[in-house]
Amino acid sequence: MSAHRFSSPVHVFVGLGFPHAVSSVQEARQVLDEWTGRHSSKYMATVALCKSALARKEDVEAARIAFEAFALAHGILAPDAIELAIARAADEWMTAYNMRSDVLADG
Repeated sequence: MSAHRFSSPVHVFVGLGFPHAVSSVQEARQVLDEWTGRHSSKYMATVALCKSALARKEDVEAARIAFEAFALAHGILAPDAIELAIARAADEWMTAYNMRSDVLADG
C-alpha cells in the first residue's frame, strides 16, 4: 500500500463538507467510487489513472495530479473551497450591511 502513496496529500471536502486528506491512490479511488456527482470525462479519466496507478507504481503522481484537478473542477478541493466559502460569506455580509445602511439612511 505504501507504494501507492502520494508525495503530498490532496485535501478535499467529503460527505457533509468535512475536510479529508487523501494520501494515496486507494483513498482517491474510494472518494471517486463514492462520488455522487456527474461522471464527466474528467471523472472517468481520473478513475482510469487511479486504476493504472494501482496496477503500476510509476503512475502514482499522475493519478495525484488528475485527482487534484478533478477536486478543483468539482469544487471539493479544500483550500479553494474554503476561500470560496469565505468570499461568499463576505459578500453576503456586505449585502446585508449595505441594505441595513440604506434602511437607516432612509429613516
